Amino acid sequence: MIDKKLLDIMACPLCKSPLRYDNAKQELICKADRLAFPIRDDIPVMLEDEARRLSLEEYDALK
Repeated sequence: MIDKKLLDIMACPLCKSPLRYDNAKQELICKADRLAFPIRDDIPVMLEDEARRLSLEEYDALK
């Protein structure tokens, strides 16, 4: 689980937008870029090459 204080100061490395935490998938989501950054061993991997593109259905589910 990501610390709330850490999440409050983290931003997307590409566009600097705020991130959302998806506990079920262990990812940090950038809605603006439609990217999901993985969290491995409790460490966010904030590299564009490691991020996965969100599907349209996943993006639409983000409210």
